[in-house]
Amino acid sequence: MAVALVNPSGLPEVDVYRQVSVATGTRLVFVAGQVSWDADGNTVAEGDLTGQVEQCYVNIATALAGVGASFDDIAKLTVHVVDWTPDKMPPLLEGIRRASTRLGVTSTPPATLLGVAALSVPQHLVEIEATAVLD
Repeated sequence: MAVALVNPSGLPEVDVYRQVSVATGTRLVFVAGQVSWDADGNTVAEGDLTGQVEQCYVNIATALAGVGASFDDIAKLTVHVVDWTPDKMPPLLEGIRRASTRLGVTSTPPATLLGVAALSVPQHLVEIEATAVLD
């Protein structure tokens, strides 16, 4: 595996991600920000942050599979949430939990959460991008 996830001593342990990923592969995969669209471009789970997070993860898994990769190859995630407030953390985490269960994902790569004013489509509440490393 080209990506090792670690929590170095001296940094807090966070349940949903590791603080550092060490990538030793030779091919980088950059997955564009995925939103809550199905394969036909229809918005999934309109108005439901949990459902949209789940669909974003499904779309990332689909994109990765298309190039022979999986969530185990992800070195970094960036999550953009519209009008972020701390009360959105439980539905965000539930979406990640549901997607992880659905997809069989156990990896916890480093992640950055950013609050944004809006996304390109008003119905989208979240957009998630990924960087993966392959041997």
